[in-house]
Amino acid sequence: MAKWGEGDPRWIVEERPDATNVNNWHWTEKNAGPWSKDRLKELLNNLKIAQNGVDCKVTEVEKVDGEASANNRKGKLIFFYEWDIKLKWEGHLAGSKDVVKGEVHIPNLSEENDVSEVDMTVTIKGSGEEAQRLKAFMHNVGRDEIRKQLKEYVRSLKEEFSKGLILPKKGETTVKPDSISTITSGFNKKINMEPVISTQNKQIGCKLDTKTIELSETFQCRADEFYNAMTKIEMVTAFTQGHVKMEAEKGGKFALFGGNVTGEFKELVPGKKIVQYWRYKQWPEQHFSEVTFTIEEKDDHTLVKLKQDLVPASEVEHTSENWRRYYFDSIKRAFGFGAFL
Repeated sequence: MAKWGEGDPRWIVEERPDATNVNNWHWTEKNAGPWSKDRLKELLNNLKIAQNGVDCKVTEVEKVDGEASANNRKGKLIFFYEWDIKLKWEGHLAGSKDVVKGEVHIPNLSEENDVSEVDMTVTIKGSGEEAQRLKAFMHNVGRDEIRKQLKEYVRSLKEEFSKGLILPKKGETTVKPDSISTITSGFNKKINMEPVISTQNKQIGCKLDTKTIELSETFQCRADEFYNAMTKIEMVTAFTQGHVKMEAEKGGKFALFGGNVTGEFKELVPGKKIVQYWRYKQWPEQHFSEVTFTIEEKDDHTLVKLKQDLVPASEVEHTSENWRRYYFDSIKRAFGFGAFL
């Protein structure tokens, strides 16, 4: 096999017309935060919602807090966004001079939920029959119109903002549309990583029988690329296909797979070693295992050895299977670490 720097096409920069990111292999990221805030304000501010003698309008985008990014890996676009939005609105009934004001709160516009399922809370200032009618109108009709604008934001993020992330290959001046594969972070996919519950483990006062798991896996990537896949929140989100909380530093906490896997970083040596306190949600309360990833870069691949101590004996088989299925195999699929180009 080719050694790094000796013919591997992923690292020969002259194969690219601009001498960067061979075949779009490397992970590249573009911050979509500022653009997204402007786009959301443009779509939502002064949005008019009228029907059957009821006239309402969004008068102000009071808050847009969060983040968004567009990422390219091996010719695939991966998007991450999470926003907390507050809108002010006002409206009146036909023939009435009274103006009712209120707010709409969108607490979590993200890949975790389809836009059609995004939660919205409608509130009003004041009371009375007219106010309640307008609130009901915004709850039933207004929310649908707002969701249409949010859907347009997601479309423009994926189609307009991401232009330029996929680079042309050698001899090409533009990127062919059929050469682009767009994927999301997978928030909408529900992965079941629940362990089998052992009633024996739940018994108070019983000594827990534990064992050690040792696994090894090869990845066609650099050592620091595997390290990044395990410690950069956007990359962890991509391969776990779920919402991630992570502080990649000594003592930093993490929560993956809908909170089914939680833990803390004990040691981090970039490109070489990761040590974690790690547990399943349904393990005996407060019981943590210790996981050590040893990362070793070879001539033509990276070897990763995993050692997990203090695994409940009844969970060894399932935990081993899940490491391969939800970590190793998923990392290879998400980032192309399974084979050379």
